[in-house]
Amino acid sequence: MSEVTLNKVIKKYGEVQVIHGIDLEIKDGEFCVFVGPSGCGKSTLLRMVAGLEETTEGQINIGARDVTREDPSQRGVAMVFQTYALYPHMTVRDNMGFGLKMNGHPKAEIKEKVAEATRILKLEEYLDRKPAALSGGQRQRVSIGRAIVRGPEVFLFDEPLSNLDAELRVEMRVEIARLHKEIGATMIYVTHDQVEAMTLADKIVVLRLGKIEQVGSPMELYRDPDNKFVAGFIGSPAMNFLEGTLGEGGSVNVPALQEDISTGVGGNAGTKVSFGIRPEHLTIDPNGTSFKVDMTESLGGVSYAYLQAHTGERLVVEERGDERSRAGDVVGVSFAHTRAYVFDALSEMRLR
Repeated sequence: MSEVTLNKVIKKYGEVQVIHGIDLEIKDGEFCVFVGPSGCGKSTLLRMVAGLEETTEGQINIGARDVTREDPSQRGVAMVFQTYALYPHMTVRDNMGFGLKMNGHPKAEIKEKVAEATRILKLEEYLDRKPAALSGGQRQRVSIGRAIVRGPEVFLFDEPLSNLDAELRVEMRVEIARLHKEIGATMIYVTHDQVEAMTLADKIVVLRLGKIEQVGSPMELYRDPDNKFVAGFIGSPAMNFLEGTLGEGGSVNVPALQEDISTGVGGNAGTKVSFGIRPEHLTIDPNGTSFKVDMTESLGGVSYAYLQAHTGERLVVEERGDERSRAGDVVGVSFAHTRAYVFDALSEMRLR
């Protein structure tokens, strides 16, 4: 079994604490993604699992073993980094098998494991090439292959697609998803890109300032965020937030929308709130509240209209179909009230 359990894990650099008592369980065979903005602690947490960063307090288990104080080589993990770290003078075959060779594995075993990794990653035609003769995506596949041949209990990925262009990133996301499906290993993946998180993960861990904000499946976090930070981080484009005030019976007065909106949330009348609605849940409607179009972003099958309310607040609306807004237009906007979210303006926690 290769489940990973973190129990009250803390990391300090001198007097500065960067990881604050994290509790987390990653199931055997699960694809778990750590996501959050720069400086949130996601890479530090991954490196603590790998043993590349010392755990100040708490416990890390892989399977039934307490690996908190074990060396990286004894933990049964393999790590894929943002930089490929391939030996430039070695062929793909030699790069993939070098770690096993250094550990004294028999040549026949190395050949067999390299062949299997090559088959999984479709690298057969590149085995005799050196890294300089490979594309960025091919080099990253070799780096992943080097991890596969070790037969680890847990794969760790530290922003492995950051150095690739947009097209290769999409291609490699598919490759990594297919790899997980084929070998079924536990994988922990770090990224700041919530699109990668949404498309790859069984479980997403949203981090901010060294603490977990929320854990759940991609659609759980998208549909049921616990706070404004998670609501704004998950989903692309980000959720819109407008200022409002809680009224009687759970209604919310939102000046930008020029109406009182029935939400049924709890809370004291007069409480300042943030009213959230996603771009894809808004509709251009002649009978809706009027907004001025500042600009539109056309992506072919979909466009995003950037609107300005009479209050000066901004709103992004997703548009499809042949008729779309243009800069300078004044358009009406409507939405289904059941798609709205309400957050306390001070605590940023969701009101339900």
